[in-house]
Amino acid sequence: MIKKTASAHWSGGLKDGRGKISTQSGALENQPYGFNTRFEDQPGTNPEELIGAAHAGCFSMALSMILNNYEAVAEDIDTKATVSLEEQGEGFAITAVHLDLRAKIPGISDEDFHEAANTAKENCPVSKLLKAAKITMDATLES
Repeated sequence: MIKKTASAHWSGGLKDGRGKISTQSGALENQPYGFNTRFEDQPGTNPEELIGAAHAGCFSMALSMILNNYEAVAEDIDTKATVSLEEQGEGFAITAVHLDLRAKIPGISDEDFHEAANTAKENCPVSKLLKAAKITMDATLES
């Protein structure tokens, strides 16, 4: 079993408080986050952005692995994940993730590309974790 860690520190109330997020690898170290970075587009990170980065990275790796079944190797896989945070009742919920995929994969048919992309979308570990959210995708195979 592989285990990775991340941590968060928070001080203050919801709107005036400030937090810092760090990861075990050091890729993020005391990265600031707060109400303003989550709801007001201020500089810093937020949980939705980090979920999107994790999903885009996981999906891209899964697609690379699945392409082996088609005897294909990607020249480029570029994935953007858009995470939707919506107000529901008295709180908020992550309700959807949309993946925008652009890939250059020599020798693969458009049909096989879309089949591989959909398999990756359904089966990457982060997609499995997010099953409660609606995950959609637009996939473009570039020549």
